[in-house]
Amino acid sequence: MPELGPVAWPPAPIRTERLVLRESRARDRAAFIELFASPEVRTYLGGPRPRDELERAVPEVPGRRPGLFVIDLDGATIGTVTLDRRDAERPGHLRPDAGEAELGYMFLPQAWGHGYAAEACAAALDWFTDALPGEPVVLCTQTANDRSMRLAAKLGFTEVERFEEYGAEQWFGVRSPVPPRLG
Repeated sequence: MPELGPVAWPPAPIRTERLVLRESRARDRAAFIELFASPEVRTYLGGPRPRDELERAVPEVPGRRPGLFVIDLDGATIGTVTLDRRDAERPGHLRPDAGEAELGYMFLPQAWGHGYAAEACAAALDWFTDALPGEPVVLCTQTANDRSMRLAAKLGFTEVERFEEYGAEQWFGVRSPVPPRLG
């Protein structure tokens, strides 16, 4: 997995109390289209994309790439969690050489308000910490996105800086890995 480092991909499905984080399958295509076409989901992500454009552009098996987990609830796709390298051209970095691992997520509106995002993101972060111990993870969200700001705090991200991007104030935070326990 060159994007994140020396990690075998895909990992075995990750099971939480209510969810399964897994690799994308063909049956996830409709949910991917809905995520990108939804005005609610895309409010703080540049707006929705036209459904007809997505129908043409989304591959048969969408999102099959290292770092992307599909979130499955009782056999239904409710969202995605990603761990990608942050683009060096964007503002917000911890290191001069950039390339930090960045957490991203999108959930269908019917999945909001049930704690699924926190559960799924925590599981993905635990997997990442085990796979690449000692590496921090960053998160960037618009300060206007109250839900995302609360989730960042709940997941243990702390503010590094704020900056203007995409015509809005962005919050950039880091979640430092927990040091190994001694003894």
